[in-house]
Amino acid sequence: MSKLTTGSFSIEDLESVQITINNIVGAAKEVAKEVKGAEEELGPMGPTPFPTIATLRDWSFTLFDRYEPVYTPMCDQCCYCTFGPCNLEGNKRGACGIDMKGQAAREFFLRCLTGCACHSAHGRHLLNHIVDLFGGDMPINMGASNVIAPNIQLVTGRQPKTLGELKPIMEYVEEEVGQLLATVHAGQEAAAIDYDNKAMFAGVLDHVGMEVSDIAQVTALGFPKSDPEAPLVEVGMGTIDASKPVIIAIGHNVAGVTYIMDYMEDNGLTDKMEIGGLCCTAFDMTRYKREDRKAPYAKIVGTISKELKIVRSGIPDVIVLDEQCVRADLVMEGQKLKIPIIASNEKIMYGLDDRTNDDVDAIVEDLVTGKIPGCVMLDYEKLGELVPKVALKMAPIREAEGLSAIPTDDEMKALVSKCVECGECALACPEELGIPAAIAVAKGEDYSALEELHDLCVGCRRCEQVCNKEIPILSLIEKAAQKAIAEEKGFVRAGRGQVSDPEIRAEGLNLVMGTTPGVIAIIGCANYPAGSKDVYSIAEEFLNRNYIVAVSGCSAMDIGMYKDADGKTLYERYPGRFEKGNILNTGSCVSNAHISGTVHKVAAIFASRNLSGNLAEIADYAINRVGAVGLAWGAYSQKAAAIGTGCNMYGIPAVLGPHSGKYRRALIAKTYDDSKWELYDSRNGSKMAIPPSPEFLITTAETWQEACVMLAKNCIRVSDNSMGRSIKLTHWMELSEKYLGVLPEDLYKFVRNEADLPLAKREMLLKMLESERGWEIDWKKKKIISGPAIKFDVSAQPTNLKRLCKEA
Repeated sequence: MSKLTTGSFSIEDLESVQITINNIVGAAKEVAKEVKGAEEELGPMGPTPFPTIATLRDWSFTLFDRYEPVYTPMCDQCCYCTFGPCNLEGNKRGACGIDMKGQAAREFFLRCLTGCACHSAHGRHLLNHIVDLFGGDMPINMGASNVIAPNIQLVTGRQPKTLGELKPIMEYVEEEVGQLLATVHAGQEAAAIDYDNKAMFAGVLDHVGMEVSDIAQVTALGFPKSDPEAPLVEVGMGTIDASKPVIIAIGHNVAGVTYIMDYMEDNGLTDKMEIGGLCCTAFDMTRYKREDRKAPYAKIVGTISKELKIVRSGIPDVIVLDEQCVRADLVMEGQKLKIPIIASNEKIMYGLDDRTNDDVDAIVEDLVTGKIPGCVMLDYEKLGELVPKVALKMAPIREAEGLSAIPTDDEMKALVSKCVECGECALACPEELGIPAAIAVAKGEDYSALEELHDLCVGCRRCEQVCNKEIPILSLIEKAAQKAIAEEKGFVRAGRGQVSDPEIRAEGLNLVMGTTPGVIAIIGCANYPAGSKDVYSIAEEFLNRNYIVAVSGCSAMDIGMYKDADGKTLYERYPGRFEKGNILNTGSCVSNAHISGTVHKVAAIFASRNLSGNLAEIADYAINRVGAVGLAWGAYSQKAAAIGTGCNMYGIPAVLGPHSGKYRRALIAKTYDDSKWELYDSRNGSKMAIPPSPEFLITTAETWQEACVMLAKNCIRVSDNSMGRSIKLTHWMELSEKYLGVLPEDLYKFVRNEADLPLAKREMLLKMLESERGWEIDWKKKKIISGPAIKFDVSAQPTNLKRLCKEA
């Protein structure tokens, strides 16, 4: 007799059928046991595994109740459909009924969703590729951790153990991205607050997609695994030895580049040619097969702002592209200098011929002779052979012709003399650089002013496009900065991967109590308002103050470009552990998931909170207890919007640079409304007053000095003990006096008792609180008798969630 275990069947047209009901019931029991066994393995499940758009809406709205969405539209019109353009100024509504707030919220949401889709598609491509190579049964290995996928576990409830178990996670993300994308169609969502909820959800999905990406490559490609002593990597345009054939890789997906590196190693070419990268592919090249801490031979050129600069230099002999943050004019620029462009990913093909199925040597011949400016190559085995062969053949040809867009001395004099100082270039410059004045100085053969623009310039060439005299302004800047470029050599630590469980156990108490003053997470792109040294200055300031500084992506590269008086970079001066006074580089863009994941792990490991499918509770814990603040000082991309917004949903505030007002939306607290600054004490459900921190979830600062003050202030948490609060207030006060010239005017809102006040300034502050705020002070005992609006209770259990209270 056959045994039916699961599923359904039909008895139509069947004769002489015997059905033993007991067997079916018994099979159901076996299935139930399997399900129960899986639940026991996963542990308790929270209320929101595999959430959809509506599932986490209550948590989003809880945040919006305190942190009001503030919109800064780029214009008053909506041009989204053929009913338009519609004028939305003065509270008008468009033809579809949408208002200005709804349109602005939709635009911001669309950027977050684009960033999420970008990271998630990267993750899907990389995961499929790696599973094809190594098999779905390959165990996940992230180093010394049991909580190996905190974002995945938090959002879906799953705890993947193998690479194959990541595939259903990606399927979930892709399904929800499709549902979210559908909501931007004309005649769908119209409420701004619901678009903001959707943006928050897209940000959460982004962190899941990023985590899948980095788990796959860390596991399979020999990357450092939770290694605080990952090797140092050379960074800067000056690190490339242009006397050798040079391969430059640009993008964010390292899959194809690993084949190039394998070919170089197999053919003894690693010391005969140079391979360098820009953007996050550069980071992942230097992580490839480096879990043994051996110094990488691959080098990091820099960020997207260096892409056109490295091309104009004439240094590359071939450029290979993958995906994300790649300039759209590289084929055109490469053609001018006979630099072949090889596109290795379907997302960027640039109209080039697809030569994937052709013979490698035939393609080399066509590229070297200039028959084609570049090609698409999607076969990674062929790519690995093609790119080094092209570089080796192009290098002597290009050297013989002296190909470079950098002008000679005589050409430089002639070009600067053409300038009529009309000022069009300055108006076009996104950084508003003083280009006309610098060129005017250069007419006297003093190029110092132009040289100063090198680090400030983001390499966009908008200035060149408006120049009526057709002066190649970027090339002038690079000519003036030749000495500086040659000396542009720094060190950055290769991406270490996630923070390990033992590191969390060692530091968790200090972080929650406030005796480690906070985590400053510096992430993002290179669209800085005043040059890349800003992020170095911010990192150094907080390292000197014993904060934990976590970095990733392009900001991590730029931090490594600057040295102290002894010639040491921050990565050489400070260790790389998750510990106060350390700087840890998690890696490329997708490794940002390890920074948010660290906050989740503090709640799960230190506080023993259930992580699985329990987003609201973990985010509630983070915003009340974990002093972590993100900084995306040079954020320019949609990915940065998604990363930051996901952090907001997780209860992590973020400060952005001034250009990021163009994202069109901020979340700023209602500090004027005391009713918004109350929480429940989960011990009994009573209300408790809290200080107004964080005072935003996402906002901008005008200068890096202002950002330092904001970062320190917004590391303050309600759970700080008196020593922790005193330490945090000390840093906030000192930074405010140092950079703004004043003591914080709302300092009193954060004082619960005299023990919170920094000891060195306690008497002065008590006098100030007495005279300015009317607080009652016992001067014999130097104690506060009355005045504070908030009380300190070391046993309090603050929460925004009524359901977590015992009475509930």
